[in-house]
Amino acid sequence: MVERPWGRASLPAPFVAPAGQRIGEIWFEPPAALDALLVKYIFTSEALSVQVHPSDAQAPAGHRGKEECWLILNAEPGAKLGIGFSAEIGADALREAARDGSIEHLLAWHPVSAGDFFYIPAGTVHAIGAGIALIEVQQNSDITYRLYDYGRPRELHLEAGMDVARGEPYPAGLHRRVPETGSAPLVDGPHFRIDRLDGAPDAATLARYAGPLLVIPLDGAADVAGSPVKGGECALAASLDQVAFSGRCLIAQPV
Repeated sequence: MVERPWGRASLPAPFVAPAGQRIGEIWFEPPAALDALLVKYIFTSEALSVQVHPSDAQAPAGHRGKEECWLILNAEPGAKLGIGFSAEIGADALREAARDGSIEHLLAWHPVSAGDFFYIPAGTVHAIGAGIALIEVQQNSDITYRLYDYGRPRELHLEAGMDVARGEPYPAGLHRRVPETGSAPLVDGPHFRIDRLDGAPDAATLARYAGPLLVIPLDGAADVAGSPVKGGECALAASLDQVAFSGRCLIAQPV
């Protein structure tokens, strides 16, 4: 559990925040077999910073870049995500907007509800708004460049962020609604693949997921090689054919 200034003192079940702590993120430490992939729950009571991440090519030597995706679990009325800009913006104007705080109003804010799914490429300027619970699957990297943080006393990384930020609208094709029932492929590269399963996988999914993978129950459960896995947990499976599914779960694997 990771404390954040924008986190929550009360978490949705099955999680319980320690007394006096505002938990914003719950990380599942990546197993050695899948150390390229990090899974998190994120819970917000305030907006996160406006930020951006580098690609593998842009990251410092010896570090991965960070591409990520979000599945919205629940959202309060009016909750939204800032992703990309409402219109093209040049580097000088973007730098000045980050300095004076107007960048918050230049972002394109997307209303969200449970079942929204967004893929966030490296270089996409973004901010998660208040009142949201989501699961994030990302490249295992902690490189975040904050461009604006609403006056909170945390370090900003304006010049590093400007080197990688894209001042452009977010591609509509990277956002989708996940059906309430049934299985659905969500991501198939370039860095990882993710499917939302609703019960047992079909033959095509079994063929795509060769080797070890992560199993993340949503409102369902799973059995991994004889060990039960329930909501709020994340498990390593040696192969997909070792997993028995009940209800809705995510599976994820590096590419």
